[in-house]
Amino acid sequence: MYIGRFAPSPTGLLHIGSLLTALASYADARANGGKWLVRMEDLDPPREMAGADAHILHTLEAFGFEWDGEVAYQSRRNGLYQEALGRLKSEGLVYPCYCSRKDWQAAATAGADGFVYNGRCRVPAQRPEANGKTPAWRIAVPDRIIGFQDEIVGYYAQNLAHDIGDFVLLRADGFWAYQLAVVADDAEQGITHIVRGQDLLVSTPRQIYLQQCLGANTPHYAHLPLLVNSLGQKWSKQTLAPALDLNRREALLRQVMRYLNLPDAPEVDRPEELLAWAVLHWEIRTIPCNDIVTE
Repeated sequence: MYIGRFAPSPTGLLHIGSLLTALASYADARANGGKWLVRMEDLDPPREMAGADAHILHTLEAFGFEWDGEVAYQSRRNGLYQEALGRLKSEGLVYPCYCSRKDWQAAATAGADGFVYNGRCRVPAQRPEANGKTPAWRIAVPDRIIGFQDEIVGYYAQNLAHDIGDFVLLRADGFWAYQLAVVADDAEQGITHIVRGQDLLVSTPRQIYLQQCLGANTPHYAHLPLLVNSLGQKWSKQTLAPALDLNRREALLRQVMRYLNLPDAPEVDRPEELLAWAVLHWEIRTIPCNDIVTE
């Protein structure tokens, strides 16, 4: 059984890049006779926008998307993440880190996704004094290549020790890190296929390693090209991507369908008919790999 998902974060409203991901993940799931789940990745309350979660679901419905089952909210799944971290603790794969970000980054080298943690707290004798401070929890990563075959990008790999370093699973402020939450969620929900943007490609080797540590299956991955503005910046809340205009649903769906190299659809009366056309003509092998500059 194919089980896919769309997992927006309520830090802002859906925009054209979100629509591309929603359509691609939906079409891939339905074309393969599978389920399509929606999961709200609301792990970081200080960054979230009030009411964005409800607006996101309303927007998906307005564009004709129908998901399977109930929407999962990460903010309500603390027990699942606690259990996953507990398993890693019992196997000696994680350790408490008392380093301040300022201190460890001062001596760090640049890696594939920011600075590479120098591993100071991995050695108990080198850890700073706790002094009542709540630690972050990091997972010790191996000095070996972790790679996978992506359906759009092709083969992608990292040496986690050199490119990433021991990464955080539970922050010192008590918030769960994305990497642990997404792996625990995907495993619990039985996700078999993940279609998402290439901005998350760099996270995938970390997630595969966590899957291996937790005895979870590794899904099939397809990382979509990013939609960028004329400056080459990914469309996002930070780059002032406009929210989807519900009065232009058909035009916006046709726009992202062109980006995904789907054939032009005939005139329709409802957005659901465009989604059905996308499912009928879906071919993931024709999706471009490089960034797409939007009009």
